[in-house]
Amino acid sequence: MTVTAREGKASGPRPERIRIENLHKSFGEIEVLKGVSLTACEGDVVAVIGGSGSGKSTMLRCINFLETPTSGKIIIGGEEIRMRPDGSPADRRQIEHARQHLGMVFQSFNLWSHMTILQNLIEVPVHVLKVPKDQAVAIAERLLDRVGLLAKKDAYPAYLSGGQQQRAAIARALAIEPRAMLFDEPTSALDPELVGEVLSVIRDLAAEGRTMILVTHEMKFAREVSNHVMYLYNGLVEEQGPPEQVFGAPRSERLQKFLKSLG
Repeated sequence: MTVTAREGKASGPRPERIRIENLHKSFGEIEVLKGVSLTACEGDVVAVIGGSGSGKSTMLRCINFLETPTSGKIIIGGEEIRMRPDGSPADRRQIEHARQHLGMVFQSFNLWSHMTILQNLIEVPVHVLKVPKDQAVAIAERLLDRVGLLAKKDAYPAYLSGGQQQRAAIARALAIEPRAMLFDEPTSALDPELVGEVLSVIRDLAAEGRTMILVTHEMKFAREVSNHVMYLYNGLVEEQGPPEQVFGAPRSERLQKFLKSLG
């Protein structure tokens, strides 16, 4: 069943940003996703939670075809991605176009180490999206100022802390002016004292109405910023709903045990 986040809370219809239907993904004989569906409309913040191996990151990576789905439907901005019977994309240009509307933030930052922070931010806008360089630089500097890194624009990633690198990675994802943001455990590689600075940036994005799908193990944060929570277990949606229900009155015994294990 496909559930639209923010059910019943919208004052009117909002554009659909991401929809997946009956998504399956296997690695050899191991089926990681067994039929996952979700719709996120403009302004939705969907938190995806679950234990290790539940399929959270795989689902996220399938949305922008960093992983090739085995079967199912993926619709980005109302446009269904055409797939061959084996799940591979039928039109690479369509994939590249869809990716231009999706900002991705990874666990391990994935900044280009041989480029300065500013160069990291303008690389795709200038060379892929053909944004004039002066315009791309102005946008990049504004975003770096927003995440508190303008003074570090000429530094290389190796000279930044983990928290600074992740904030730079968020700014880089925003530089393409995406319609939706995908976060794959954005704080899992950070020392505890650096987690807060990254969560603060994500919290601000949620407050301004950014559409986001957030895979996270930060339960308190997920409850605060999301309007829809999906709990994956063994490749299936075990439970989902508004955060007050999922965290406050979980129906699934597995979800109850999962939340209790996290304290």
